Amino acid sequence: MKTHPIILAAVALATLSMPLAAAEGEWISLFDGKTLKGWKHSSLGTASYTVVDGTIHGETVDGSPNSFLLSEDQFGDFELEFEVKVHDQLNSGVQIRSREKTEADLASSGKDGKPATDLQRFFGPQVEIEASPGQAGYIYGEATGLGWLSPEPQQKPEASHSHLKNGEWNKFRVVAKGARIQTFINGQAVADLTHEGIYATHPKGHIGLQVHGIKKGTGPFDVAWRNIRIRSLE
Repeated sequence: MKTHPIILAAVALATLSMPLAAAEGEWISLFDGKTLKGWKHSSLGTASYTVVDGTIHGETVDGSPNSFLLSEDQFGDFELEFEVKVHDQLNSGVQIRSREKTEADLASSGKDGKPATDLQRFFGPQVEIEASPGQAGYIYGEATGLGWLSPEPQQKPEASHSHLKNGEWNKFRVVAKGARIQTFINGQAVADLTHEGIYATHPKGHIGLQVHGIKKGTGPFDVAWRNIRIRSLE
């Protein structure tokens, strides 16, 4: 039986338009909703991380520096999705391609030509999480000595936005492919950063859930994550 050329063309077109998910990797859940299996606390910081009502619940501890809950696995090129709800007075974030500092990292992560002294501090690109209006979704160089990696927070007043809904659950999407990092909040594009320097030092690493340090006598403040999943783009 002959197949009509129009049918063959239609099949070819449909094949070309199929999503890349299957070819690039299946979605993997990083949180089972019941335990912290697959995660570990950072060496520094004392904020608490517990499972509460199917979420990873992070809470500040008075006087603690920045704390992180690290994925045991490391990831290079990937697409990451998660939902987050953060206290209006707490700065938070999700680290990507990050690691704890070794002796070799201290020289390259200092400021003004001086080496850093924060051995074991978790550092690398961070997707900012903070209340609106703010700079949630832009990329910060946590403990890298570089400050904001995204130029918008420093250069554009309009970079302060309200895509994050205060007091509600918000969906973040992060796409990291090579030196390019893109972020989205509730379907709205935020950052589109290409940074060869940070990619050279951090091509692969852990995911990290941040509870920011707070001033003594303030708080407690909290942040919660759920529906955390990732798929490889390698």
